[in-house]
Amino acid sequence: MIPIEYWLVFSSLLFCIGAYGVLTKRNAIVVLMCIEIMLNSANINLVMFSSYHTVLHGGADPSGQAFALFSIAIAAAEVAVGLAILLSVYRQYRTIEVDKINILRW
Repeated sequence: MIPIEYWLVFSSLLFCIGAYGVLTKRNAIVVLMCIEIMLNSANINLVMFSSYHTVLHGGADPSGQAFALFSIAIAAAEVAVGLAILLSVYRQYRTIEVDKINILRW
């Protein structure tokens, strides 16, 4: 079994890569992909801690996997809504660069 520290380091690296992408990229589709990377790092933590709890205490405890499945379903809905908003914005302004779109501001 892979030690828990390796999974934590891997998950934190994925989260940092996603956060860096959200903060530095201008393209809205890339920002959405970076948010998905951050959600997947959280899913890795959920599954890893569930697996660790199962090995440590014996017996099956699939609660982490269940939460990860709910998180994946919510992420799919978030992407669908985000892409619909981006398509609407693109039709009106002909750009999806986050810096050039200011219609969501007051």
